[in-house]
Amino acid sequence: MKKFLSLLFVLVLATITINAQQYDVLDQVRADTRKSRGMEGPHRMEEMTAPTKAPKGYKPFYISHYGRHGSRYCWNSKTYSLMRDVFTKARELDVLTPYGEEFANKYFEFYELPFINSGDLVPLGFDQHRQIGEYVYKNFPQVFKGSRKVDALSSTAQRCIVSMSAFVQGLTSGNGKLEVRQASNHAGMSIIAPPSAPEKLVRHFEGESADIKAMTPQEFMDSHPEVRNVLEKLFTDSSFLKEFKGGEDGFINEMWSLCTNYHNYVEDPLFDSLYSDDERVINWEVNNYMSYYTDLRVRYMVIPLLEDVISKADAAFQDTAWAANLRFGHDYILEAFATLINLNSCGTVVDTPDQAKYWFQSYNVPMAATILFVFYKGKGDDILFKVLWNEREAVLPQLQAVTGPYYRWQDFKDWTKDLLEAYPEIR
Repeated sequence: MKKFLSLLFVLVLATITINAQQYDVLDQVRADTRKSRGMEGPHRMEEMTAPTKAPKGYKPFYISHYGRHGSRYCWNSKTYSLMRDVFTKARELDVLTPYGEEFANKYFEFYELPFINSGDLVPLGFDQHRQIGEYVYKNFPQVFKGSRKVDALSSTAQRCIVSMSAFVQGLTSGNGKLEVRQASNHAGMSIIAPPSAPEKLVRHFEGESADIKAMTPQEFMDSHPEVRNVLEKLFTDSSFLKEFKGGEDGFINEMWSLCTNYHNYVEDPLFDSLYSDDERVINWEVNNYMSYYTDLRVRYMVIPLLEDVISKADAAFQDTAWAANLRFGHDYILEAFATLINLNSCGTVVDTPDQAKYWFQSYNVPMAATILFVFYKGKGDDILFKVLWNEREAVLPQLQAVTGPYYRWQDFKDWTKDLLEAYPEIR
């Protein structure tokens, strides 16, 4: 435990140094509309970077991966049905503003196909993962020489299964001899999405009930009344919304989901005029905090995913036939996993909600977000690794880097061991 607390102390010091530049995050969101879409926005494929060269004497030989499904329609059909029902009722009551009437007309022309396909992958989502698979092969061809084996496991959700297929297509386009085994089953959810696994397979760990000192997402939303401006723009009287589940706040949240998500499958700026630049930034911060607060609280529930990364990697070190383990899941798991291992310091626990945006940014978990562990072998048993988040090299501030983004695998395992001793499984 003392060793683990010492590591946490180092983590805090490193975090302060590494992420000082993120204090301009609201300026970034204001300048880039795409960032304000947070986790509902598409992967920014043009921001892929070429990885730095490995230290002399080290060569890549194995990859461990977790990827969020690609671009999809809104995952919850309620987003579309609520808008339909609200605008229908507003017309009956004659409480739509002129702008609201215009907005409703565009919505009724738009919503039927997305509503039918709620949660399904869109063509862009397939293309994203195919391109990421190509990126992985292109940048680490040594890993995939010959007829080496690749194991791919997907969530049981359609959008994840198709994403897996697209990634594999991109990966094998460089080498058709790869032996790729694809799977999707309910037992596998205990790895891909541990909190959503069948009840008998859900594991619990100490730390899940650890309280975050900052206010709840609802309290933070209440402290930013500007998010309610959409009601005045759309309705002359919004009191009727109390008849719908979630009331006014539920409508506001679903409207934000709609307006940030539709860019995955529609190029035209259908609904962008609903938010001013200031409102867009405020809504992003409120929703960013909601994501941070929710998934930071469940980070210990994804320990089974961390254990799987470690066990599969250690097994591959012994069996050189294995080139990669691929996993295809969801935003809330990738986000919780990133906070668990404190990737780029995003696991920092803040004292006040306004600080959250400096450490965690939801636009780093877009559609097709990807975390790659790339392993390098030196002489003997000396193994280094680095982590790429959305095809950009990331840092683990709790570890001492060997050089640049490269860390010793044994150091990470030692840190994980201390983590598991501090937060053991509840049996």
